[in-house]
Amino acid sequence: MRLTRLSALGQDWSADPEAMPTPRKFLIFGLMAFGQFLALFDIQIVSASQRDVAAGLAAGGDEISWVQTAYLMAELVMIPLSGFLARALSTRWLFVASCAMFTLSSLLCGLSWSIGSMIAFRALQGFTGGAMVPLVFAVGFRLFTGKERALIPAILGTVSVLAPALGPSAGGLITEALDWRWLFFVNVLPGLAIASACAVLLRIDHADPTMLRRIDWPHFVSMAVFLAGLEYVLEEGPRHDWLGDQTIAIAAWTALVGFVLFMERALFSPSPVVSLRPFRRPLFAFACLFNLVIGFGMYASIYLVPVYLAQVRGFSALQIGQTVFVVGAAQLASTVVAASLSQRIDVRWMIAVGLSLFAYSLWMTSSITSQWGFYELLMPQLVRGFALMLCIVPAVNMALSGVAPQDLGAASGLFNLMRNLGGAIGIAVVNSWLMDDTRIAAARLSEALGHSGRAAGDALSTLAGRMSTVSPDPDHASALASATLGRLVGREALAMGFDDVFRVMAWMFIGALVLVPFCRLMPGAPPPPPDAAH
Repeated sequence: MRLTRLSALGQDWSADPEAMPTPRKFLIFGLMAFGQFLALFDIQIVSASQRDVAAGLAAGGDEISWVQTAYLMAELVMIPLSGFLARALSTRWLFVASCAMFTLSSLLCGLSWSIGSMIAFRALQGFTGGAMVPLVFAVGFRLFTGKERALIPAILGTVSVLAPALGPSAGGLITEALDWRWLFFVNVLPGLAIASACAVLLRIDHADPTMLRRIDWPHFVSMAVFLAGLEYVLEEGPRHDWLGDQTIAIAAWTALVGFVLFMERALFSPSPVVSLRPFRRPLFAFACLFNLVIGFGMYASIYLVPVYLAQVRGFSALQIGQTVFVVGAAQLASTVVAASLSQRIDVRWMIAVGLSLFAYSLWMTSSITSQWGFYELLMPQLVRGFALMLCIVPAVNMALSGVAPQDLGAASGLFNLMRNLGGAIGIAVVNSWLMDDTRIAAARLSEALGHSGRAAGDALSTLAGRMSTVSPDPDHASALASATLGRLVGREALAMGFDDVFRVMAWMFIGALVLVPFCRLMPGAPPPPPDAAH
C-alpha cells in the first residue's frame, strides 16, 4: 500500500496535466505559490533593517544600498529568462533548482562576513528567486480550467502585493526580536521543504536539453546588460542626480545599447532566449501595458506610505506594519469577489472599475497632512487594496488566457517583467517627484514666512520661550527655537510633497482608462482553452 502511494506521488502527468487529480493540483500550486511568496517577500525584507545590516558588516550608506539593488538587478534578468530555461530543463527541475539555490543563497546571506560577500549572495538570491515568480503563473494556467482557473490570478495577485508589502515591517520585527541575520535564515526550512516536495510532485512537462546547446549567447548577454543597467539607473538615479552623474550616464548608455542588441536578436535569432511571440496577440500587449501601470502604482504606493509614516510621523517599524497591513486585508477580502466577477462580466468593465477605484484612493491620499495616521489612511488603503485585485485579475486573464502551453513560460515571464519594471520605474520616479516637490514646497513656505516677518518672529519668540526651560542660555534657546522651526517647515514641506506625488499618480491611472476600450474579450465568457489561440 505504501509503495502504491509513493508511486502515485511520483506519477508523470506531462502528457495531460489537466487530468491530474484536483487535490494534487492545488497542493502543487500551493507549494509553488509559497515559493513565490518567499522570493517576493525577500525583495523588501531588508529595507527596514539596513542600518543594522550596515553596522553588522561595517558598511557605509552608499554600500548598503547595493544589498537591495543587487537583488533587484539579478531578479529582473532571470524573470524573462525563466521561460527558455523551463523548456530546456523542465518546469520541475528549474523550479526545484531555483528554490534550492534560493535557500542556499539565503543561508549564505545570513553567514556573510563582509559587504562584498553580502552583495554577491544577494545577487545570487535574486537571480534564483526570480525564476519562481513567473513559473507559478504559467503552471497555474497550465493545470486549471474554468472556475478553478479564475482563482489563480486572484491568489497570485494577492501574493504579489502582500509579500513585498509585509517585507519591511516583518523584517523590522525579526531584527528587533532576533538579529538581522535571521532575515535570511527564516527562508532555510521553508525553502528546503518546498524544493523537496516539488521534486516529487511537480511532473507536468519534459526537458529539452538540446536547447542549451543552441542558446543565443549574444541575446542573453544583451538582455542581462539592458535589464541590469536599467535597474541600476532607476535605483541609483534619484540619489545621484540622474545623468548628471558620470557612472549613471555610462550605465544608461550601456543599457540603451543592450536594448538595441536585445531587440535585434529577439527579432532575427533562430532560437532567441526570450521569445517576443506573445506580443503578436494585441490583448497580451495591452495586458502588459496595464501591468506596467499597475506595477508603478502598486510598488510606488507600497514605498511611499511607509516613508511618510517614518519620516513625517516618526512611526516605528511595528506601527508602520500595523498601518499598512489593511491593504493586504482588503486584498484578501476582495480575492474571491474578483475571481467571481472575472467569470461573469466583461473584463474591460472590471479593470475600468479597478483603475478608477485605484485612482480615487490615490486622490484621497493626496489630501494628506503631517498629522495623518492609521485612521486617516484607513479608507484610502482599504479602497486601494480592493482596487488592486480588480486590476490584477483581469490583467492576468487577458495576458495568459488563450496562450498555447509551449508559450506560457515566455508569456508569463514577459508579463511579470512588466510589473517589476513598472515597480522599478515607479519607485525611482516618485522618489524624484518627492524630492523636487518637497524643495518647491519648502521654498514657498520660507517665502511665506519671509513675507509675514512679524508672524515668523512671534513664532520664534514663542518657541524660544519654551526652549528656555531646556536651556537657560538665551542664545542657545534661540538657536534651538530656529532649529525646531526649521524642522517644522521641513516636515510640512515633505507632507505637501507627498500630496503632489499622490495627485500625479491618480491622474496617471485615470489616463490608463483610455486603453480599456481597446481590450476586447467576449462579455461574460470564460477564458478560452490553452490551444484556442493557435
